[in-house]
Amino acid sequence: MLRQQMSARIALPAISAAALLLAGCGATIDGKPQAAPGAQVSTTSKPPSNTTSAKPSGKPGATTTRPDKGGDTDFQASIGDCVKLGGTSDDATIAKATCGSQSSNYKVIGKAKTNAQCPTDADQAYYETLAGVETGAICLDIDWVVNDCLDLGGDDPKRIPCTSTTATEGVKVLSIIKGTTDVEDCSSGDKGYIYDERQFVVCVKVL
Repeated sequence: MLRQQMSARIALPAISAAALLLAGCGATIDGKPQAAPGAQVSTTSKPPSNTTSAKPSGKPGATTTRPDKGGDTDFQASIGDCVKLGGTSDDATIAKATCGSQSSNYKVIGKAKTNAQCPTDADQAYYETLAGVETGAICLDIDWVVNDCLDLGGDDPKRIPCTSTTATEGVKVLSIIKGTTDVEDCSSGDKGYIYDERQFVVCVKVL
């Protein structure tokens, strides 16, 4: 019996969240936020200004996004799990990792039939194809962990010592504020990464 070859791919770009400078500067930075652990992240909540729940981008009237939209992948992970993602866009590697650990760079925030069905502000998507057709996708955010430091300058995020002076794009995560898309809500730091569909901001200090 012939078996068709399954291939694993990474959807690009790696980071979709817009990064804005603090201190009133309105220029958008082409940031590359990368995975960070979210299991032990402490967050600050702020009520949304005009709505009681986040609205999916491009779908007026919808008030929630369903994290698990089906799909099937050989790699099994649950929403909330963390992974180490690597490889290339055409030959991805993925393995489970403990959230917040040195090897973890992304957190599973949703599952879908195709990577196009992941939240529009997801940082990354891992998907598998069979005979050129997508069979399932795992939607990923950087494994952001408050007080941890990351180098976002490579193809994938990498956890680094906060004393590092050699990072390409090193940042320290200061806070994660829910219920807002305004970087000015960051009370400290140099810039924030905005997730506009799910309405939260990751505030960071540049190393």
